[in-house]
Amino acid sequence: MAMTDPLGDMVTRIRNAVRRGHATVQMPASTLKAEVARVLCQEGFLQGVERLEEGGHPVLRLRLRYQDGETPMITGIRRVSRPGKRVYVRRPHIPHVRGGMGVAILTTPHGIMTGTESRVQKVGGEVLCYIW
Repeated sequence: MAMTDPLGDMVTRIRNAVRRGHATVQMPASTLKAEVARVLCQEGFLQGVERLEEGGHPVLRLRLRYQDGETPMITGIRRVSRPGKRVYVRRPHIPHVRGGMGVAILTTPHGIMTGTESRVQKVGGEVLCYIW
């Protein structure tokens, strides 16, 4: 059966892995997921991202980051724009997540970036997810 929301699946896999205290999480690879993972790594939520081949299929392996080996850097992650309800914002309305303690990830005409980067570049876009 075809997956209708691959990014939602990625968010759920990350959330479940963090709750269970796993060091890594694997998922089917795509360009969108790889770019979101790159932004998460750049923002310090992940230690690293690897693109592998398993059984002839591309796979992303994310290494989760923990403080002191116990406390996860990711305390929450939420999918915002879904296939049934897309959420678009203009530059002045880019959300601040948890009063600036979290990050909004957007897809813009200039690529996938954080809300802060999109404010600097003065572009809006589709809000993919929030992470804090």
